[in-house]
Amino acid sequence: MKSYQVVGIGNAIVDVFSTADDSFLDLMGIQKGIMQLVERERGEMLYAAMTNRQQAPGGSVANTLAGLGNLGLTTGFIGRVHDDALGRFYAQTMAKDGTDFVNPPVPGGELPTSRSMIFVAPDGERSMNTYLGISSELGPEDVSDTVAGSAEILFLEGYLYDKPKGKQAFERAVELCHQAGGKAGIALSDPFCVDRHRDDFRRLVKSLDYVIGNEHEWASLYQTDLSAALEQAANGPDLTPWAVPGVGRLPTLPVSPPSSRRALPPSRSEAQHRHPAPVPATIRPGRASRRSAHWSPRPAA
Repeated sequence: MKSYQVVGIGNAIVDVFSTADDSFLDLMGIQKGIMQLVERERGEMLYAAMTNRQQAPGGSVANTLAGLGNLGLTTGFIGRVHDDALGRFYAQTMAKDGTDFVNPPVPGGELPTSRSMIFVAPDGERSMNTYLGISSELGPEDVSDTVAGSAEILFLEGYLYDKPKGKQAFERAVELCHQAGGKAGIALSDPFCVDRHRDDFRRLVKSLDYVIGNEHEWASLYQTDLSAALEQAANGPDLTPWAVPGVGRLPTLPVSPPSSRRALPPSRSEAQHRHPAPVPATIRPGRASRRSAHWSPRPAA
């Protein structure tokens, strides 16, 4: 049985890039610079309207695993794609780039592979139109005992909680990981996701080994300021809360030793004298500043 240093579970979304000027965005009714969820019909219409398409595996967990794989870690991804052209592309490209996509593409059914149509304007602004498709149907049956149970670290995204099946998949993966002696944690995803699932996330904080969030996400979770929120989280058993300074950037964070029970955002002077640990999980869908870890188009000159 293969073992993994990091296993991620989340939405498997193909990022599809195309350049577009402001007049095209206006014509298509696309609000510039933001991420919107779209239904299947509109998603297919926007996909067909893209010219010179380029694509890459995306989704916040996939981006994180790609970065970790580039650092030499053994990684696996639990996700759900359809057995269509985009789904086969996703699974094959993840494997080619060093991350095992552990679930084969799903044949049959009605939902196609998830995709995010990303229109890049000449000024570099990205307008994301995401159709969740089959990835939103990820459930406990997609979580293999031998994969989640062989992970040293399990990394999950908060968006999974938006559907009951995703919640069940999440909790099954955590249980399998912990039974085998691994560590499991979550990225809070965004403040709106926290608002939707505050009670569940507060309960999870008590059972997970780490939780990653930025200032707004932690403040939303405990409905207080960042320092007070981290103090409350640190009072839970064996939790390492990571506060991510800076919104929309890829920052670094000095992480206290696991034995430390006090979790506070580091001061600037402390940050200069401690070894930073990268927190790539801050690249998330839902923010127009997100960049694929695999490919990024250059804006037109």
